[in-house]
Amino acid sequence: MTIKHPAEFVLAGGLGNLENRAMKPRDITANGDGVSRRKFLGTTLVGSAALLAGGLNSLVPRSLSAAAPSFIEATIPELQALMSSGALTSVQLTTRYLHRIARFNPLLHAVIETNPDALAIAATLDAERQSGQLRGPLHGIPILVKDNLATADKMQTTAGSLALVGSIVPSDSVVVNRLRAAGAVILGKANLSEWANFRGNAPFNGWSARGGFTRDPYLLSFDPCGSSSGSAVAAAANLCAATVGTETDGSVVCPSGNNLNVGLKPTVGLVSQDGIIPIAHSQDTAGPMCRTVTDVAIMLGVMQSPFGPVSGQNVPSDYMQFLQLGSLKGARIGIDKRYFSHAFGGENDLVKVAKQGLDAMRSLGATLVPTDTGNPFKQNFKFYNDEFTVLLYEFKVQIAQYLAGLSNTTMHTLADLIAFDIAHCEEEMKYFGQEVFELAEQTSGDLNDPVYLSARADNLTFARTNGIDAALRKDRLDAIVAPTYSFASSLPAVAGY
Repeated sequence: MTIKHPAEFVLAGGLGNLENRAMKPRDITANGDGVSRRKFLGTTLVGSAALLAGGLNSLVPRSLSAAAPSFIEATIPELQALMSSGALTSVQLTTRYLHRIARFNPLLHAVIETNPDALAIAATLDAERQSGQLRGPLHGIPILVKDNLATADKMQTTAGSLALVGSIVPSDSVVVNRLRAAGAVILGKANLSEWANFRGNAPFNGWSARGGFTRDPYLLSFDPCGSSSGSAVAAAANLCAATVGTETDGSVVCPSGNNLNVGLKPTVGLVSQDGIIPIAHSQDTAGPMCRTVTDVAIMLGVMQSPFGPVSGQNVPSDYMQFLQLGSLKGARIGIDKRYFSHAFGGENDLVKVAKQGLDAMRSLGATLVPTDTGNPFKQNFKFYNDEFTVLLYEFKVQIAQYLAGLSNTTMHTLADLIAFDIAHCEEEMKYFGQEVFELAEQTSGDLNDPVYLSARADNLTFARTNGIDAALRKDRLDAIVAPTYSFASSLPAVAGY
């Protein structure tokens, strides 16, 4: 297969969520009737399932509708209130989510596997609640995590690849450890674009050899985006209370947008990378993906464990305090118009909706300020080529470091992964190849290589120093806003924001 030039590659599909930016998103306002969550829960998913799998009765038992009002669309605080009142237990809640997974996952492929100990963990947490002991804000709450976050339990951690099946991680990832400490029930592992969309030249969003094709629950034929596809779909379809995804460039925010969720990509360094299968430590982070802003705020407070430069900053311990009416009054919000003008197929409708959001901010007291964060398309796509170079160099080094910590595996280097895919090509490469793996393997494997250092330095200067930081300082901005379905994720990704 011909290896594309990096600029062509980036535009065609190998970087975070860049692969789907030229694809037409679904029209969520068709016929003037937006697709609401409750309409989806009552009709869209079930109707699609009936068409594809043989009728409603085969998928939706009568008990589902009776149980639905107590947990469908419920926020974490609402679920906690139900459990505190005795109206619901964690065992009951976990059982109901497992029931939904069993019924709908054969169609959606959002979950790779469920935790065989989930109900036992929920029972322990119920007993603790009855004795007056609460671990934290997630006590008894079932959470799904992306299959690139290590869990030291009976589940696999594979990034969706057959190559890591059977491998044993040394411990929970720090993120999972913090979720457990806050009382979460780790319900299972969410499907993803295999290797977080960093294996082949033209990957399919949401496909992995282990999990199959993740499908957008609002309309099964549309792109769920990636690479945190399963996390987004599981949250949208109420297969759990909340989910965790990861992002290198767009892989939390794009699937969240395509599945009508709220996703937050934290600043790199706010959430620990330990125990997360890497692409590049300079850009990787886990982030919460939920149905509401409130749930995202709760999850972020639990997940954060600052390291590096972020650890020396004044990081709030509670993000719920910022969810106040009137908080936008007097805020200066930067608008870089280039992100509202790239009219790729179907994007005009989304830009229209985004501009309605700007009008809402203005009505709540914000001042909208034109700003310029820099043009990433200039100089023959140098910015994107440099980003891709950095990711290739870091991946070769950091995936070997991750693999070195595993036991019960013959996978120790990137070369081993490449050889595995060749040996199992009918399962691993029936839809796309591993050109990205091969390009990464061709790098020197030395993060002191001048090629790597130059690309990294140039992009930090462009994205951070002369881009976001300069715009914030020059125009005295509190934030910069852009539509999710645009190229807007790349600049903060490279800047580490």
